[in-house]
Amino acid sequence: MNFTMLSKELKKGVGLVEKVTGKNLTLPILDNLLIESLPNFLKISATDLEVGIQWWGMCKTEKEGKLAVPARFLNQLISSLPDDKVNIKEKGNSLIVESNKLKTQIKGFSADDFPIIPSFLKEIYIEMDGKKLKDGLMSVVDIASPSQIRPEISGIYFVFGKDSVKLVATDSFRLAEKTIHLKTGYKNIFGKEVDFILPQKTIKELINIIPDEEKNIRIYLSESQVLFETFLPNSEHPEINLISRQIEGEYPSYQEIIPKTSKTKIILNKEEFGKQIKTAGLFGGRTNEVVLKVDSKEIEIKSQDSEIGESESTMAAKIEGEDLKVSFNWKFIIDGLSNMKSSEISFEFQGSEGPAAIRPIGDASYLYVIMPIKI
Repeated sequence: MNFTMLSKELKKGVGLVEKVTGKNLTLPILDNLLIESLPNFLKISATDLEVGIQWWGMCKTEKEGKLAVPARFLNQLISSLPDDKVNIKEKGNSLIVESNKLKTQIKGFSADDFPIIPSFLKEIYIEMDGKKLKDGLMSVVDIASPSQIRPEISGIYFVFGKDSVKLVATDSFRLAEKTIHLKTGYKNIFGKEVDFILPQKTIKELINIIPDEEKNIRIYLSESQVLFETFLPNSEHPEINLISRQIEGEYPSYQEIIPKTSKTKIILNKEEFGKQIKTAGLFGGRTNEVVLKVDSKEIEIKSQDSEIGESESTMAAKIEGEDLKVSFNWKFIIDGLSNMKSSEISFEFQGSEGPAAIRPIGDASYLYVIMPIKI
């Protein structure tokens, strides 16, 4: 192995890929990055056996080769290099890194010990705007919660339709659904609805690798895994591949718990409501409980803690339906509001015990369902 590239590019690749690695006592090879010099490209790979990331960057290759190198140490070293060209070559089982007046030697491991990252059939895929997918995932990713008993709700549920994508997450106490409507630049070559569940950890890594600008990404499937692929600028050559295992099992029939009608409906200013909920939350105690009392004139927000004190506030709202008294975890309400961009929201109730729905006014693409605390 012998190649030269800009340190800026090398920093980008190493910094992105090494996030997947971690201290692994049973398989220490997973603490390493696989460095491969290919014709005109450097390829860096990492995996924790659940998620794998591969990155490609342009370089001048003198000799092809590959070596596994400790991820954290390499990242620390590369981060300290000046913005200049860096030459990297292999000597035995060591990596020689030379830049300007610096020369270092890092002990590595045989590439044969590094796990094989799965490959995919790439003739059939889904293609869509990566930024829209990223924004959609950011609005649901924090709702999921790890569960050993029900692993299927630990992840994010994807449903790729004819001209839309649904993203769903739940922790059984609340649920978020984001629908991305796609008119142009969307291809579902599978020719049918495609759905799968991916771990929350995978989604957080995916959000990190998808660029903020509007660039298409491709999604490939195998029986048990999914590959997301971004491309180098003005090229069909991959820049980043993220490979993840799917979570086995059927996602809950969540549509059944989404309220179709409401007994009480209120329309509120989102910002003012959020501020009052946060204030009440200071007195919510260990259960984070706040009580909403709705009558024909206004909404009252109350909370009480025996050790701290109590809070009571009112705000105007457009109110339809029955009077109501209901309790919620205030943090769950704020989580829903934070993913809504509209100035007003609709809060729809089934009474004091049934699921309630929060919807942004003027944006039918987002829905947040929250279970009340039983009084």
